Amino acid sequence: MGVVYKARDTELERFVALQFLPADLADDRHAMMCLRREACAASALSYPAICTIYEIGRHDEQMFIVTEYQDGATLEQTFQAFTRG
Repeated sequence: MGVVYKARDTELERFVALQFLPADLADDRHAMMCLRREACAASALSYPAICTIYEIGRHDEQMFIVTEYQDGATLEQTFQAFTRG
């Protein structure tokens, strides 16, 4: 859920993924609860295919999650390759 950007953590010298709610949902309490629930669920798991959650917070009234950056195909690209079989 949300919009994901690749960013650079300048303190720890690493790439991270920043996930924000889309602008039209930035003030939606239900969407914020879903994003928080997603972060809590993912942070409770430890598995190679699940990214590590580094932080959850707010910036300029927008909620965000910071996760490890995983290079590779997008979910859409993976799905298309899988369905072509």
